[in-house]
Amino acid sequence: MSERRALLRRIRVWLVVFIVCLVLSGLTAFPLVTELHLVHSALTSWASPAADAFPGLLEWIARVRRGLDTADADYPFLLYGTDWLAFAHLVIAVAFYGPYRDPVRNIWVVEFGMIACAGIIPLALICGPIRGIPFWWTVIDMSFGVFGVLPLLLVRRMIKRLEALSAPVRVPVAV
Repeated sequence: MSERRALLRRIRVWLVVFIVCLVLSGLTAFPLVTELHLVHSALTSWASPAADAFPGLLEWIARVRRGLDTADADYPFLLYGTDWLAFAHLVIAVAFYGPYRDPVRNIWVVEFGMIACAGIIPLALICGPIRGIPFWWTVIDMSFGVFGVLPLLLVRRMIKRLEALSAPVRVPVAV
């Protein structure tokens, strides 16, 4: 297998991993009420050692669950916002099909993703305190940007190498 084909294969594998993570992240934003019930049940039963190790975690999950239960029962339209969040993740995942098909021409999508990952950090630091989110949860939110940008940095570097391999060789012309 040529170096160019091997590099293209590695780029595509990392892009598929990134796309799958975006899709999973988006899909988990739809059933929030059910998910919070499952997490709360786990923390009060088989995962209670985790709740014991992180005492604020169970309290926070219980608070969020109560809030979502109230919103779901009395103001279900508020959860429509998380439906749009889920949809945005799915749409962004589709955009990464461009670099999958032609990485060099569509490197801008990867760079856009890197900018979006960087934007998570100020968003979490500004909006987290405004919305009463505990700092440790804000750190978890920011980790999505950090863990998201790492494969994109790797993919961008590989795309630049692929571009260099694909560039036409210029032969100097004698004068």
